[in-house]
Amino acid sequence: MTRKIALIIGAGPAGLTAASELIARSDITPVIFEETDKTGGLSRTETYKGNRLDIGGHRFFSKSKWVNAWWLNMLPLQNNTDHDPDQVDNVMLVRDRRSHIYFLNSLFEYPVKLNIDTFRKLGLWRTVKICVSYLAVRIAKEDPVETLEDLFIHRFGKELYRTFFKGYTEKVWGVSCREIKPEWGSQRIKNLSIAKTLLHAIKEHFLSLASLSRKAGEPSLIKTFTYPKFGPGQLWEEAAARIRQGGGSIIYSHKVTGVRPLPGNRFLVRVRDEKTGNTEDIPADYLISSMPLQDLIAAIETPVPEPVMNAAAGLVYRHFIIVGLLLNELALDLQDQWIYIQEDSVRVGRLQLFNNWSPYMVRDSSTAWIGAEYFCSETDEMWRMTDRQLCDLAAEELVSLHIIHKADILDAVVIRQPKAYPAYFGTYDELPLIRAYLDQFIRLFPIGRNGMHRYNNQDHSMLSALTAVELILQGTESKEALWNINTEEELHEGKR
Repeated sequence: MTRKIALIIGAGPAGLTAASELIARSDITPVIFEETDKTGGLSRTETYKGNRLDIGGHRFFSKSKWVNAWWLNMLPLQNNTDHDPDQVDNVMLVRDRRSHIYFLNSLFEYPVKLNIDTFRKLGLWRTVKICVSYLAVRIAKEDPVETLEDLFIHRFGKELYRTFFKGYTEKVWGVSCREIKPEWGSQRIKNLSIAKTLLHAIKEHFLSLASLSRKAGEPSLIKTFTYPKFGPGQLWEEAAARIRQGGGSIIYSHKVTGVRPLPGNRFLVRVRDEKTGNTEDIPADYLISSMPLQDLIAAIETPVPEPVMNAAAGLVYRHFIIVGLLLNELALDLQDQWIYIQEDSVRVGRLQLFNNWSPYMVRDSSTAWIGAEYFCSETDEMWRMTDRQLCDLAAEELVSLHIIHKADILDAVVIRQPKAYPAYFGTYDELPLIRAYLDQFIRLFPIGRNGMHRYNNQDHSMLSALTAVELILQGTESKEALWNINTEEELHEGKR
């Protein structure tokens, strides 16, 4: 009897998780086609002269026990005496979680803490305005939440929104928060509020007075996270190796350009070798896709209703650029993994400090290895800038913020990632139309961030893959459970 084939598009967290679960739980053979020559998708690790870059930054913690167990099955935890990170490469480090917001030439703790230090840095007048605007929102009649700005103001008040949310958010998306649908904010800050922030601050104070209330060394998901010794790509490379060992295939530099539905709910998938230009048609019993929805609809080789085609063509994506800077040292003593740049005077949105993600990310521990993150669209002038121009821009902006000294720059590199962020504007409102069309293909399963056009973290993407595999094994035709991932479940983002 011929084994069934599941053709999987993309070797990122979603695609690799789906392949791994199919091998572990079925006799279906997974075959992954990856457009690039890299493993890990948006969670890959790039390397430049022995220094590693995390694309976007990835903390490994989740409220899903299944996800946490899956990760640790790939890479064991360092606190096991048999896994000393200095002696063993395949290991997860336990890291303290540290982030700040850079605003008014000061560093504010992230998530923002409503304490004396925060109010002192904000100044009396701004603090008064924050308190008054928050109280005004609580007293006023509740208006409908139709935009992301509405959501932020309703939750935090107008002044706190302008102070700590507006600038960074609009750098990421390139449009006003008034033009963005509130669903993105609902996913990212679903449990965050002023009241809960105050309660958390009080709780932390009393816990510090009663330290026996927590066992010594017991990690908190809020304060610590795990991280692969050599960056997130290390875990996904391990997953890829196990998939190959289990009989699955991962074929790199091959792009899916056509999908033809066949009788019997099967597919004929056209794949192009990006190195030779040759194409091949591959039959598949199941199709699991993490490619952008826009590209998937364009690839379907059967008449697609015009409203669906228009809705897919109108989906918007934001591109991501990271400029890696190698330095003798930083001008500031920073212990953070991330610094969110709230200043309007610069275009840089966030700063990663790779030494603090893992000391093994840096070839020479005496140097500082950082990444300046930028967000843009395909038509933006920034996306067309040369690598040299981008390196100069990052250097000038970080010097102007007094974070680095220009004389300390030793080297620089630019990494570009197209379609890193599916946007919640454009034709986003018409996403249900695309979903309804795709749901008619019983054995087609969109998964992952771009596959579902949803701002998923890697744990959400993994859960979408797990759900797709379960639907395949159960023979369930409804995709409701799949599309409910990251809408009903509370994962780690609720702890921000």
